[in-house]
Amino acid sequence: MEQRFVMKCGGSTLAALPDSFFADLRGLQESGVKPVIVHGGGPAISETLTKLGIESEFVNGLRKTSDEVLDVVEMVLAGKINKEIVRKIQHSGAKSIGLSGVDGKLIKAQPVANAAEIGFVGDVTDVNADIIAGVMEMGYIPVIAPIGIDDASQRYNINADTAAGAVASHLGVERMIVVTDVPGILKTIDGRKQVLPTVTVEEIEAMIASGEIYGGMIPKVRAAIQCIQGKVREVVIVNGDEPNVLSKAVLEGGIGTRIVR
Repeated sequence: MEQRFVMKCGGSTLAALPDSFFADLRGLQESGVKPVIVHGGGPAISETLTKLGIESEFVNGLRKTSDEVLDVVEMVLAGKINKEIVRKIQHSGAKSIGLSGVDGKLIKAQPVANAAEIGFVGDVTDVNADIIAGVMEMGYIPVIAPIGIDDASQRYNINADTAAGAVASHLGVERMIVVTDVPGILKTIDGRKQVLPTVTVEEIEAMIASGEIYGGMIPKVRAAIQCIQGKVREVVIVNGDEPNVLSKAVLEGGIGTRIVR
């Protein structure tokens, strides 16, 4: 069985990663491992909306997406950020093709339950895994922007974590890697902050309730949990700045925090 893995990363996190990260990615690909990247780009979307003078609000942590906002989401995700990542991968010597969920109806979507108040935000209904597998067969790393489409050609803004989990599940990948700017989930043990090697979803909810996981870590951890769906059994949170972090996470394990179902 060939080894595939799906990596999810925020657009701003990816942009800040050192060249060594992409060299590590190239090394993995050269060793026969087949990576797939699904990226977000919330901060860049917000920044562009502000520049263009377009109001955008959040409802329960999801961006309210009007037609006007959707144009900007697609422009930033499928255009600017997607191509920036592709360029970085190619600069490292690896081969990459950027796609959005609209291409070949790669990510089929439907409106979320509260679409009336949140606009064109979608839930994934299907992923055309054959396209992704075909791109990998040709020796390229697929880089996917989380825009979805339905049969009537309506586009949807899809949460990157949800999209990444769906892509991994439809590819039959059981473990996902979430690259962040933290080494994992930290817990104070004997007065020292230590990275938890393994934690269950229930334990995470308890740690959020008790205040052990707080502030900006909550959305990161909740995001990682959103990736656990379908065939995905576990998600590993790692820090992209650590040397050879991908090789360690994919081939060795024992780095970051494993979140298990």
